[in-house]
Amino acid sequence: MSVHPLVDKARALAPALRERRAAAQELRRVPDETIADFQEAGFFRMLAPSAYGGLEVHPNVFFDVQMIVAAACPSSAWVLGVVAVHNWQLALFDPQAQEDVWGEDTGTLISSSYAPTGKVERADGGYTVSGRWSFSSGCDHCQWVFLGGFAPVDAGPPDMRTFLIPRSDYVIEDTWHVAGLQGTGSKDIVVAGAFVPEHRTHKMIDGFKLNSPGNALNDAPLYKIPFGQIFVRSVSTSAIGMAEGALDVFNSVARSKIAASDKTQVREDPSAQMISAKAASIVATEKTILRRNFDEMMARAEAGDGFDVPTRVQWRYESAQAAARCCEAIEMLFTGSGGRAIFLDNPMQRYFQDIHAARAHYANNPDKPARNWGRVQFGQKTQDYFL
Repeated sequence: MSVHPLVDKARALAPALRERRAAAQELRRVPDETIADFQEAGFFRMLAPSAYGGLEVHPNVFFDVQMIVAAACPSSAWVLGVVAVHNWQLALFDPQAQEDVWGEDTGTLISSSYAPTGKVERADGGYTVSGRWSFSSGCDHCQWVFLGGFAPVDAGPPDMRTFLIPRSDYVIEDTWHVAGLQGTGSKDIVVAGAFVPEHRTHKMIDGFKLNSPGNALNDAPLYKIPFGQIFVRSVSTSAIGMAEGALDVFNSVARSKIAASDKTQVREDPSAQMISAKAASIVATEKTILRRNFDEMMARAEAGDGFDVPTRVQWRYESAQAAARCCEAIEMLFTGSGGRAIFLDNPMQRYFQDIHAARAHYANNPDKPARNWGRVQFGQKTQDYFL
């Protein structure tokens, strides 16, 4: 784990987050107090550029904070991960877009929905955007939104972009009635013909090629790593924290529990011991892979060595695999917890429901990334460019 003041702040905040977990579930969004705590601690500014008061920390610090938060409250960590990483992407936009958002308040937050489910049309000086986008986590606390869409092209490959839209130009519809990650408030965004100037768009191909307009202003190594890599980790890293939180609950109970059936100590049960060991190994392995990947990314960015496609493909798979492996760990812990785990007030229940919601995210499905990594190892071209 990183030795950093922000990590210490996350540890100190964890008990309060654990206490608010029920409130987040009832509200179906992160409580205002938690957002205020994250703002005060500087968590949303971790990946923001120094030009606007950002901290520009090493990604491993960011992800260590996210894992600590996830162990205490999965929904809060999910919102922290995706909203904070938007500050990183905004640093890649045209400098005028950064000024539009942060010019008056560097604490302004952005939510997102990247699936290109809306309609984009050309307009004088930009685009007209309409439609409905779902799963915009933390949107109640944000003043802008990133929406994915295809800009019209006359010829050539598709032009996938992120469109930056202010709160005045969209409506939030409360559709978030779900079984897991209830506290993320991942509601729908509805846009009716909003104009988006050219400077408030970001081309995915620019992010892939590490040649975005914002790089002229923000030239630190942090902004010279691929957007696809840091974004997918923002939605898979919470899973590692969830698994660690579930393991802590399991171990705490097992240390003192007496089995109702035969009055034996659960801590002496070989099956319980093996479950704890296997889950702990999964958590340790996924943390090691996460940190190794971002250490290598930052080393490459600092040296200007570039990022070859086969390695990007491997990293993409390893991100999705983290969520799948942690889901397996929590399922073991849940099953090994016995009948009491099915009660809604059992702490294990929260992790069980939330990890399955996290695993359902498109970026956390390892099947397509695995097939893509296999085909690249066979000498074929990648079929995924969100790398």
